[in-house]
Formats: sequence, structure tokens, C-alpha cells
Amino acid sequence: MLKGLYTGLRAIEREDLGELLNWRNIPEFRRYFREYRELSTSNQNDWFEKVVLKDKNTIMFAIEELSSGELLGASGLCYIDWINKSADFSIYIGKDNLYIDEKYADDAARIMISYAFEELGLHRLWSEIYDFDILKQNFFVRLGFELDGCHRHTHWSGGRWNNSLFYSLLSDC
Repeated sequence: MLKGLYTGLRAIEREDLGELLNWRNIPEFRRYFREYRELSTSNQNDWFEKVVLKDKNTIMFAIEELSSGELLGASGLCYIDWINKSADFSIYIGKDNLYIDEKYADDAARIMISYAFEELGLHRLWSEIYDFDILKQNFFVRLGFELDGCHRHTHWSGGRWNNSLFYSLLSDC
């Protein structure tokens, strides 16, 4: 387990899938994810089997609270480009419908950033979020990510087109 002050990152286990599925299907959360539809148990199991266990370009972790061992959420490095040393960084805290908070999410993110740069030797972490995701915008700024740019009208949500914002953090910054 990778440990921070409040959280630990560990392998996602089959026993975690039900709770992770419940959190992924919270409508308020789902609007922030690329997967916009409600996920089924079958979808979740397929993701676990094909992505978590077998995809060499994805590394996913369960986030747990160190003091209780309770599952809090998930974080991962997706679309890892081993040649160019970059990865898409993802994270959410499902417990208590937090989504992103300054205690657990920030702590888990710092662990993930350290792991990505120091253990895996990656150079760049990036993330695409939607312009209405103010919590993640503030989160990335707190962590030192920079706004790289915007793709206009990429996501239909809330009865309107929304922009995608791209943030990144470099290992040498």
C-alpha cells in the first residue's frame, strides 16, 4: 500500500466493485465522468477484468482511509504512454458524496503524483475535465497543475454545450 497522511492507495479488489459502482452511478458524480450512462454490474465487472487486471496502460487504485481501512474512492493513471512518459490522472472520493475534497482527495492525489513521477518515471500527468467542474478546477490549481487549454463545445450536459479543460503537471516543475 502507498501511504499518505490520511489515505492509502491499494489494489482494487473484486469486493470493492459494488461500492465503486454505486458511487460511479450517483447522477451528480456521473455528469463529471466521460462515461455518462448508468453502469451495470456487468459493465463494472468487464472494466475490472479488461482494464484493471489486464491493461498495461492503466494503473488503478482504491483509496482507503488509513485510520479505518474504509474504502473512500478510486484513483488511477490511464492511457499511459510509456514512450512519452505521460498519463491521464483520474480521481474521485465517493464516500459521503464528497467527490473532491481538500483532505482525502488532495492527500491521495499527492501519493499518486509521487508514485507516477518517482516510481514509474513519468514526466507528465494530464486531465480533461468539463468547465462546470469547479471542484476539480480548484483541486488541480491546489496541486500545481496548469491549465493547458480548452476544447470548445465537447460535452453536452445540463441542456447546453460545455467545454473541456485540459490541465497538466510536469515532473520537473
